[in-house]
Amino acid sequence: MFTGIIEELGTLREENTTSTGKQFMISARKVLDDLTRGESISVNGVCLTVVHCDKKSLCLDLVHETLDKSNLGGLKIGAQMNLERALKLSTRLGGHILQGHVETVGVILEKEKDGEGAIITVRLDKKWMKYCVPKGSIALDGISLTIASASENIIKVALIPHTLEQTTLGIKDKSATLNIETDIIGKYIESLLHR
Repeated sequence: MFTGIIEELGTLREENTTSTGKQFMISARKVLDDLTRGESISVNGVCLTVVHCDKKSLCLDLVHETLDKSNLGGLKIGAQMNLERALKLSTRLGGHILQGHVETVGVILEKEKDGEGAIITVRLDKKWMKYCVPKGSIALDGISLTIASASENIIKVALIPHTLEQTTLGIKDKSATLNIETDIIGKYIESLLHR
């Protein structure tokens, strides 16, 4: 489980093709403090397992399912990624509950300056819009955010300066892809009502 509060930006240092997909070597600092092999880490909102780590980098395996359902397969060497270690029960829940199970990929249609912040307009598959409600939570590339408005297959999200400075949303622009995880609460309610 994650909170969507990004701890740092990591950099894709090396990528190798494997029989099951790809293997990433990511340079980082802060998240490596107490990270060990076998732990979960959120990379652009995708929950991955640490295969190896040292004081400068971590190694992760990405299976074909992960590459098909997220934007990670399209990253190039040198790309920056949002990193967050798994939630500890003794930690404040500053964002919202995330599983790191990306459901779909959205596209930034527009990014408008709003003072020191910005407003982004994102298009996603209409099938996921039933879980997108104004003032509700959503994760874009693993970042816990609040939906400002939702209609058809478009959502708008307001970004504060801190988010622009500390996450990949500061460098992503029009036409960039985003990993989308909608709020889990709506999905559980829907499942219970259908039973």
